Amino acid sequence: MIPHVLPTRFFLNPRADPALPYGPGERSVLSSRENDLAFREISSWVGYEPTPLLELPHLARRLGVRTLWYKDEGGRLGLGSFKALGGAYGVLRVLERELRRRGSGPVSSRDLLASSHGDRVREITVTCASLGNHGRSVAWGASVFGCRAVIFIPSGTDACRVSAIQELGARVIPVEGSYDDAVRTAARSAEEKEGWHVVSDTAYPGYEEIPRFILQGYAVIPREALDQVGEGRRPTHVFLQAGVGGLAAGVTAFFWEELGPRRPLVTVVEPTEADCLLESALVGHPSPSPGSLDTTMSCLACREPSTLAWRILDRGANAFVTVHDQAVEETVALLAGGLGGDPPVLSQPSGVAGLTGLIAALFEPALSEPLDLGEYSDVLIIGSEGPIRERSTNERPAEATENP
Repeated sequence: MIPHVLPTRFFLNPRADPALPYGPGERSVLSSRENDLAFREISSWVGYEPTPLLELPHLARRLGVRTLWYKDEGGRLGLGSFKALGGAYGVLRVLERELRRRGSGPVSSRDLLASSHGDRVREITVTCASLGNHGRSVAWGASVFGCRAVIFIPSGTDACRVSAIQELGARVIPVEGSYDDAVRTAARSAEEKEGWHVVSDTAYPGYEEIPRFILQGYAVIPREALDQVGEGRRPTHVFLQAGVGGLAAGVTAFFWEELGPRRPLVTVVEPTEADCLLESALVGHPSPSPGSLDTTMSCLACREPSTLAWRILDRGANAFVTVHDQAVEETVALLAGGLGGDPPVLSQPSGVAGLTGLIAALFEPALSEPLDLGEYSDVLIIGSEGPIRERSTNERPAEATENP
C-alpha cells in the first residue's frame, strides 16, 4: 500500500527558471571539465562500476507517473552509499596537493598505490566530521592511498557506522553535540596540528576548495544515470534528499550544465527537524535550521547548509519539501516489499527521503501542479545509501589503478 504522505512544509522557489543558463557563478562551483577529470579518475579505480538504475513500473503506475527510476547507491565501491565517490576523491586531491607543496612534483594515484611517497604520505592526516558515510569514505581513501585518518562523529552515532569506519584503520573521536559541532571540532583540530587536513563535504566561509573536489565526485552519479536511461530519454523530475546539500547540488549542477533548458525540475527533500535548505530558500541566503535535528534520517541531520551547495541550489532547485520520519519509514518498507513485482530494494531512512518527497508531492496538488508532476513525468530518485553493513575482518577495501 502506498503511504498517504503529505509534506510538512514546502516552498516553490521563485528564483528558479528552466531557461536560466548555467553561468560563471555556477561553473565556479562545478564545471563539466572538472567533472570529466573526476570521472576519469574514479572510473579507473578497481572495484568501480556504475551502480544499478532500477526501473519500478508498478510503483510508477500506482503513483501516477510515467516512469520511476531508482538509482541504488547501496553497493557503491563496497562502502554502502554515494559518499564513497566524494570522500576518497577528496583525500586523493589533498594528498596530491600536499605532496606537490612538499616538493614531490606531480603525483598520481598510481604513485600513491605504489607507495612511491610512502614516508611522506604517512606523515599526513586527513580529518573530517561525519554522521557515518562520509567518514567511511574518507577512511577508505586514507587506507587505499596510505595516509592517516581521524574522524569526528556526534556522540550517539550508530555503533555499526562507527565500527565500519574503525575497521578501515581510522581513529574515531566522538564529539558532544550535533554534526555541525563535529565540523567545527574537526576544523579546529586541523588548525592546531601539523600535517592535518580537513576533507569535509560541507563548505563554509574560508573553506571551499576541497568540498569542490567532493562535489565533483558526486557528479559521477547523474552522469551514469543519464547514460543508463538510454539515448533520447531523460528525467523530467528529480527528487533529491539533502543534509548540507552536497548530493543535491552535484546532481543539479550536472543536469543544469549538461541539458540546459531541458534539465529536470529539481525538488530538494529534508527531514522536518533538519530543514536548513528550505529555511535558506525562504530567506534567500544560507540559513540554519531551527529544528531539533532529532530524526531517523540520521545522515541528513544537519543544521547549516554548505555554502557551495547553496550557490547551485539557490537558483537550480525548483522546490523544497520536508517530510516526517514516519513517512520515510513507511517508504523503506514499501521499497523492501517490491510492489507488484518490482525488484525489492533495501535502504536506510536517509536513503529514501527523496522518494518520500515524491509521494508527498503527488498527494499535494499545490505542489504537484506547479511542478507539472503527473502522468507524463519521468522521475529519477537517488537511493543514496543501502542498509548498514559491517565490513568483515578479512575484507579489504578496493584499490585504485592508473588512469586510462
